[in-house]
Amino acid sequence: MAQTDPTPTLVADVACETGENPLWHPDEELLYWCDIPPGHLYAYDPARDEHERVYAAPDDRIGGFTFQRDGSLLLFGNAGGVSRYADGRAERVIDPDPDRFHERFNDVIADPRGRVFCGVMPDPDAELTGALYRLDTDGTFTRVIDELHLPNGMGFSADRESMYVTDTGFYTDEPGRIDRYDYDEATGEISNPETVVEPEDVPGLPDGMTVDAEDHLWSAFWDGHVLVRFAPDGTRERTVEFEPRKVSSVAFGGDDFGDAYVTTAGGPGRPEEGETAGSLFRVDLGVGGRAEFRSALDV
Repeated sequence: MAQTDPTPTLVADVACETGENPLWHPDEELLYWCDIPPGHLYAYDPARDEHERVYAAPDDRIGGFTFQRDGSLLLFGNAGGVSRYADGRAERVIDPDPDRFHERFNDVIADPRGRVFCGVMPDPDAELTGALYRLDTDGTFTRVIDELHLPNGMGFSADRESMYVTDTGFYTDEPGRIDRYDYDEATGEISNPETVVEPEDVPGLPDGMTVDAEDHLWSAFWDGHVLVRFAPDGTRERTVEFEPRKVSSVAFGGDDFGDAYVTTAGGPGRPEEGETAGSLFRVDLGVGGRAEFRSALDV
């Protein structure tokens, strides 16, 4: 039977439409996250218990972001466009290519060598599925997974030999799944997918995810009110309940990465989506995490 963890604490009451991509910046000791549709970037300072919107992308969405090795942020937007953000300003480093990328990015993650794996949303109107690309450090994109329903949360195993990829069953009748791929750090290639989580007994759809210090997976469930821990073999171990219905993603941060930060969505739909829908939460999961890898795009 799944174990229920402590109650989450509301730390930033922001009615984000789609709060996503929480990421702890060790240099600044801040938790960054974004609201995808309006292209807003937020930062939370736990030392002062204050948050603020630090950037609003003009005429763009922010589907995800990474930290560069110099501490700046790479913002992944519409149609393959990428910008570098630092000191309150952003500059375009990769121009949009709508002939190749028909939709926005959705969830991104840097790998140990500084590459970035980035999902691209499906385009149902054009009958195009989602896909996963790898952005190499020289700025070139390679398509690595075709025909994902909706590419979502990703993570790496501690030994760096496996990569997890979430395929949210959005636009379909499927419950979604998390697949594990063999990962080659030297080349960035992924292969031999194996489905490890098919959460048919969990309400909602698997969305953002992370891997904790014990190599277990934490998956946020869109429309499910829950964050769930899975063992590497897919066994469901713990469940954390949230007041908002759309739990969107999770990341570890704080001292020694001992705190979990969780984003939610649906803020414009309050109170039906939850009185605190769209807000950022912190929760003690009884286990810590690891620092995420940083991108190294040559810009």
